[in-house]
Formats: sequence, C-alpha cells, structure tokens
Amino acid sequence: MTRLAAWLVLALAAGVHAQQDPATVPSFKDMDSMEARVQGCVTCHGQQGQGTADEYFPRIAGKPAAYLHRQLIAFRDLERRYAPMNYLVAYLTDDYLREIAEYFSKQHPPFSPPQPATVPANVLERGRTLVQNGDGSKQIPACVACHGGGLTGMEPGIPGLVGLRPNYIAAQLTRWRTGERRAGAPDCMHRIATRLSETDIQGVSAWLGALPAPREPQPGKRNNTRMPMACGSQS
Repeated sequence: MTRLAAWLVLALAAGVHAQQDPATVPSFKDMDSMEARVQGCVTCHGQQGQGTADEYFPRIAGKPAAYLHRQLIAFRDLERRYAPMNYLVAYLTDDYLREIAEYFSKQHPPFSPPQPATVPANVLERGRTLVQNGDGSKQIPACVACHGGGLTGMEPGIPGLVGLRPNYIAAQLTRWRTGERRAGAPDCMHRIATRLSETDIQGVSAWLGALPAPREPQPGKRNNTRMPMACGSQS
C-alpha cells in the first residue's frame, strides 16, 4: 500500500465518520492496522462488515476473499459503478484491495434478523422453487447449485446470499439483467437474470431475505464440483 493510498483511505474514513456519533467510532492504538484502514468501508457496511440499517448496503463479512477482491477491482476499474465505491478505491493497488478482501472475509459478526416476506404466498413459493430447484423449462439453475446448500457461498469465489436484504438482491438481479452489472464472459449471472421475470425476482429476493441465520456461516468448498453452466467469473 502506498503512503498516498493510506492517507486517502484514512481521510475518507474521517470525513464520513465526522457525521456520526463519536461514541460509535472506535479508537485505535495502531493507526496503521488493517482495522483502522478499513474505516472508510464501515459506515456503509458495518464495523465488521455485517451491513447496516440501510438495506441497499450489503453484508460483506465472511464472503470469500477472492469474490470480494474481484468486486473491489471491478469498482476501481469502473466495471461496476457506484460513485462512492469508485471514488474510495480509485487509487488502491491490487495487493491492497486483496488485503481489504481478506480482512472482511475473516469477519464473522452475527447476522441481522431476517426480513419477513411481504409478497403474496404464490410469489414467495415461486421464489423458493427457483432458489432450491431452479426451473428447467427456462434453463434457470437452482441458486443452491452455485451458492451452496446453505446459501453461504462457495470458495474460492462465489458469494453467500443469506444475510442480504430483499431490495438489495432485487436491485442486483435487475442490474445483471440489464447489463449494468457484468462479469467475465460467459456471464452466467446475466444469462440467468434475463430468464427471470419481475415476479421471479420479487419471489427470489423475498425468500432469500427471509432466511434465518445459517447454522454454519462459512462458505463451502467448490473444489472440482461442476457448475451448472459455464461461468467466466469462476474460470
């Protein structure tokens, strides 16, 4: 990490925390520690990456480091666009972004309470079916086929879905569908999302958002398990 990058992170952290209650801002014996350096991240993602009351900012704690690293690079290189994130990581090196990813991958704070589903029962059941079984008639694989039976993700690079809020999930699926969010070709999430209807997205988002905290929060190991379709981001 360069001295300039370190000061950018700390300056940004100080700026966003200036609007917070000082009692919520931790003090650090070592201002060069990783915990101190990631304070630019925690206003949106929580002190341990557990997420915050704003449901559009996702839980990042415990997600595979390779996945987090890839997303940070995408934000830095403007392949994924969200202005605060683009600005925050604009001058950070691959190695430093990897350190950030590894830090949050090792955090395991409690999960936030799930959000009760507010969609009609038939929509929620459709969501459950897609998550657990997929839809062969539309060539939609089950979410669990890639994201793990407990939906906690799969090492080395598939994120967990449990612990995410419905509105965030729906927004990301919509971005995948429209091509606003992209991954390496073949872009499996884009192909899946284009096969989902608006009702499908509502159902999947509501069902995932209502899941309780998993008994085993750690991501599984994909090893040589075959993916249900070719996925460039996992090659």
